[in-house]
Amino acid sequence: MLSLKIRDAVSSETVNTDDEENRVRSWIFLFLCNLMWALQFTCVKLVQAQVGPLFTVWGPMTLATIMLYPLLRWEQESGAGPKRRSDIILFLTLALVAVFPAQVFITLGTRLSTASNAAIIVLAVPVFTAVFAYFFLGERMTAIRWLCFVIAITGVLLCSQTNLRSVNFRSNYLVGNLLVAAGTLGSAIYNSYGKKVLRRYSPLEMLFCTYLGMLVIMTPLVLSKEPEVFRRIPEFTKSTWAGLMLLTLFHYYLSMVLFLKALRKLDATQAALSNYLIPLFGVPIAAITLGERLNTASLVGGALVLASTLLVTLWPGKHRGRSAVTSADTRA
Repeated sequence: MLSLKIRDAVSSETVNTDDEENRVRSWIFLFLCNLMWALQFTCVKLVQAQVGPLFTVWGPMTLATIMLYPLLRWEQESGAGPKRRSDIILFLTLALVAVFPAQVFITLGTRLSTASNAAIIVLAVPVFTAVFAYFFLGERMTAIRWLCFVIAITGVLLCSQTNLRSVNFRSNYLVGNLLVAAGTLGSAIYNSYGKKVLRRYSPLEMLFCTYLGMLVIMTPLVLSKEPEVFRRIPEFTKSTWAGLMLLTLFHYYLSMVLFLKALRKLDATQAALSNYLIPLFGVPIAAITLGERLNTASLVGGALVLASTLLVTLWPGKHRGRSAVTSADTRA
């Protein structure tokens, strides 16, 4: 009896240690992927003179899909389980209602509105994710998560003073603002329902399959709306190639793999809160690339955002939703 208790105690301690290591690893993944996402806006500016908004998404995503395939084959050869063919419809739907709005609508909306408007509207992603996670996964907002929301939003407001002063919601920007808002809903759906998909698929499988769905949807649009881009490929400047390669490697490839790996270990609400790191990284990136000066408020705001993300990720969850229970049952 005594030996049984000792063995249970050792087992429990091992599990707790593994959970802590997973939380730390997930926080590092979220930190890195949000740093890469913060580069997106600079990269879009690099390519917009020669590349339209549809090709800006389609081109890097196509290259990222090709880069994912060898990794996926290696993963499947190492013992992946069988999957249902009916899930083709699942991934096409996820691409249409989640990935397409998140990538294309936000790009188009920013062009029709202002960058400041888009930056403020996108801050709603974690809030929408929390709502969808409640319905899809049964996740609950605990006191610590509400606290982290407040801390993060305060920090973002301090970091985004320039955007707030420039925000303009006049009627002529209405269509652009609505497109950006629809894009944030798409991101929230992907963050929340995507965790449900990750119960049966690895991050690489989910990313590859949703990208294939996107290519099925987007290829006819690119060929019909922006055919001239293909003729201009030999004329692309070094800046255009640099922007496309950075979008491919960081935005559509490495950052998404890291994010889905973290999402598999954390609640969707926790992972989505990390999106508030993007303004934190955007401020120093702007300072370096555009010569903007860092002020005290931005530094304080960045520290608050970093602290809130660290807290919500590493704080051990005592009140887990249905998603955690179901995941545990699936692993068992």
